[in-house]
Amino acid sequence: MNDKEIVLTRDGLKKLEDELDELKTVHRREVNERIRQAKEFGDISENAEYEDAKQEQAFVEGRILKLEGMIRNARVIDASDYVADEVHLGATIKVMEVGSKTSHEFTIVGSAEADPKNARLSNESPLGRALMGRKKGETVDVTTPRGQMKYKIEAINKDPKKTKKAS
Repeated sequence: MNDKEIVLTRDGLKKLEDELDELKTVHRREVNERIRQAKEFGDISENAEYEDAKQEQAFVEGRILKLEGMIRNARVIDASDYVADEVHLGATIKVMEVGSKTSHEFTIVGSAEADPKNARLSNESPLGRALMGRKKGETVDVTTPRGQMKYKIEAINKDPKKTKKAS
């Protein structure tokens, strides 16, 4: 198995642990029950239900192994380990596309947690890589599938759940 370090937020690690628990306690039992029932239908060599259940079992067991490896190799990021005014893993940042003046807000996460549709950008993506270590007000050039883009960092929030307005 690949022993590459997996960078995760605390929430990301919890989601992986919850999924692993669900697979081990619920799905594994359900699949084993389907296999047992399918065997009762008789000849398993021509039993589509049995074959389907065995394929699902292989998928579940493969996913369990993958999740266990990810959790074993996880490094949980802690925003307090980083300089507050720099873009880092776990930070929520707001950037503006310089050409179109369109603003985007997203959280920088490790590649295992990346989910662009839900504003979770990988630190290994072209934009994520370009922004890492930069400060508010800086402009970065990024080569994207749409071509060369310029982004200006408008805000960096260390931990969006704990950030409060200054009085």
